[in-house]
Amino acid sequence: MRRLLLALAMLLLAGPALADDMPLDRLVAEYEAYALADDPITAGGEGDRAALSRLPDVTPAADAARTKALKAFQARLAAIDDAGLSQDARLNRAFLAWTLDRQVRSLAFDEARMPFNSDGGFHSTLGYLAATTPVRSAADARAWIDRLNAIPAYYAANIANARRGVKWGFTQPRTTNDQVLARAKEMVAAPVETDVLLTPLQTLPASIPVGGQAALRAQALAVVADKVRPAQRDFVAFLETEYLPASRKSLAARSLPDGERYYSWLVSDHTTTTQTPDAIHAAGLAEVTRIRAEMETVRAETGFKGDFKAFLAMLRSDPRFYATSREDLLEKASRIAKRIDDKLPGWFATLPRLTYGVRPVPADIEANYTTGRYFSGSPSQGVAGGYMVNTAKLDQRPLYELPALTLHEAVPGHHLQIALSQELPGVPAFRRNAGVTAFTEGWGLYAEKLGGEMGIYQDPYERFGRLSYEMWRACRLVADTGIHWRGWSLDQARGCFTDNTALSPLNIEVELARYVSWPGPALAYKTGEMKVVQLRARAQAELGDRFDIRRFHDAVLLAGPLPLDLLESRIDSWVKATPP
Repeated sequence: MRRLLLALAMLLLAGPALADDMPLDRLVAEYEAYALADDPITAGGEGDRAALSRLPDVTPAADAARTKALKAFQARLAAIDDAGLSQDARLNRAFLAWTLDRQVRSLAFDEARMPFNSDGGFHSTLGYLAATTPVRSAADARAWIDRLNAIPAYYAANIANARRGVKWGFTQPRTTNDQVLARAKEMVAAPVETDVLLTPLQTLPASIPVGGQAALRAQALAVVADKVRPAQRDFVAFLETEYLPASRKSLAARSLPDGERYYSWLVSDHTTTTQTPDAIHAAGLAEVTRIRAEMETVRAETGFKGDFKAFLAMLRSDPRFYATSREDLLEKASRIAKRIDDKLPGWFATLPRLTYGVRPVPADIEANYTTGRYFSGSPSQGVAGGYMVNTAKLDQRPLYELPALTLHEAVPGHHLQIALSQELPGVPAFRRNAGVTAFTEGWGLYAEKLGGEMGIYQDPYERFGRLSYEMWRACRLVADTGIHWRGWSLDQARGCFTDNTALSPLNIEVELARYVSWPGPALAYKTGEMKVVQLRARAQAELGDRFDIRRFHDAVLLAGPLPLDLLESRIDSWVKATPP
């Protein structure tokens, strides 16, 4: 993988005098058409009306067809000579090669055998779709009802995949499965009339007659009651009778069949580096030590007289640090978001056109959901981005963490980065929409740090909250590799968070459950952020007075998400091209 990334990076540095990009352009167009046809959720978000009525095919036969198609694209791409391409086309070729490689390798591990984790899965994806699918016509409404009709087969295919996981011992641990079962039971027990899957039809356009609106709602309600509910009950029965008894005994992904190779691949995939699990573990410990020293300095600024442990206890219990109602928390998050919006032009030369909203995490998933999240918008569908704030259990949502959370999930974090990427002119969709976790989450964590320079943190408690969030991501490096590579218990992993962060107990437990059930992504945040910080420091040192923070941020963001080696080459090229 490292040789591939280095080769990709070198392609950015030069271009031929004469270029013929047409063969690659055709291949990219064919790949994008294939990818959208294969993924109706993304295609629907991109404006494909027909795709709005379908759900993905997750069967083994479909995965075999995907592997065959992707390998065919790889062979065709290998036949296109770099020497005949323009510089932009070389980047497209390099990124497509990286994309195809990771997709083929992912399919080879048959990850479909584990279709859910503590954070969600195929069953919760449907609720996300319901919350983000606009209905502006009768055709849209009928498409959503068609998608509801597709849910039973979607459930059956995912259950079959999980059953295959049981056969091969590729399962989640019991702690995860208990949580998934509890949520699945809640879905079945909820009144059909209030099911989140009916959300898109709650408000229908006036162009549909009142009688027609009632008929569409009645049809959707019947599908949920007569088809979706039985599928959900089948899922509960499968979990109870087959999956729970087959839960893996160890928390570690390394204990899975071929687990050592699998976890090593997850590490390289999510960090886009060649670092070993042991190297990442060591980097995490070093960051814990560095951040802890900064936290001690800020703690002293507050004037608190007790030790670090007593300070954390005070932060977790003092009512002044907690909202008094769900609406209060949303209003405070919205106020912070607008303060950040007010500062953005001074730090970014290019801003997205797409707006974002501050919304509560849906009630049906809030209990075991993270404290905040970003839901991507869709310019083509007319859907704003969503900064999602978990308003459940207010005594676990400290306000001193809210500025850092807002900077990360909204602006200048995920919304700014993702919306800019969606709007990039002349950049193929497969690059604009690429899921490069180290880049996107690394940028989000960098945005938290940048908030200090922007003047967003208003007192030492909020600055401590920012450091606590950074410590959280450093502890992720330690905990993820500790659990999945070194065989740590939950108590061993928990210690880093309880001893070094001000995170609430609930947040810590939700996060630990997430790391156990979803190995790898937790490593991307700090790895990506450290790379952006390193590249900025290097660019400032080389450019001196010529360094422009607004242009640096453009250089980072305006090619879309990139593997870290490729990002480094892009910034190096930007530094060299900056006028004297």
